[in-house]
Amino acid sequence: MRCRLPEGTVREVLGAPHPILSLAAEPVDPLDPDVVAAAADLLATLRHEPSTTGLAAPQIGLSWRLIAFDAGLHPRSRSWAGELVVVNPRLTSASHWDDGREGCASIPGLTADVRRASRITVRGHLPGTGEPVTIEADAFEARCIQHQLDHLDGLLFLDRVPGVLSLHRRLHSCDA
Repeated sequence: MRCRLPEGTVREVLGAPHPILSLAAEPVDPLDPDVVAAAADLLATLRHEPSTTGLAAPQIGLSWRLIAFDAGLHPRSRSWAGELVVVNPRLTSASHWDDGREGCASIPGLTADVRRASRITVRGHLPGTGEPVTIEADAFEARCIQHQLDHLDGLLFLDRVPGVLSLHRRLHSCDA
């Protein structure tokens, strides 16, 4: 599933502790032209960040329920939904929990071990058409999507870290 959106503008990725990153994002209309433009910007920004596999609208300054991801080139990917933007995504099932290393474009230089489901189903809509979409993901792609969903709920991966011993300095750029 490749996103068919107008050409977007690369936006600055906001860093923690920017206040918008701790707010719950609002649902939006996938047919709204502003939402379609924001989806294009989110995708353009994701493509511009070579070591990033996903972004959420709050990371580019919009408190909207909108995520973009493309985990296909990551070495730990098993599933691949493609390069995708999803409006109002919601997790409908999660299973097979395990720990894995994550990083975040909004918190450069740190990674942490975070417990997440390794198999998930997410439902939402495509921007521009409003077409319903269901994503079944596992392994790294599931982790990436859950990371983005957390951003929509005002959470950073650090909010899921059980203690300081789970933190690591980023040694490479292939994190969620």
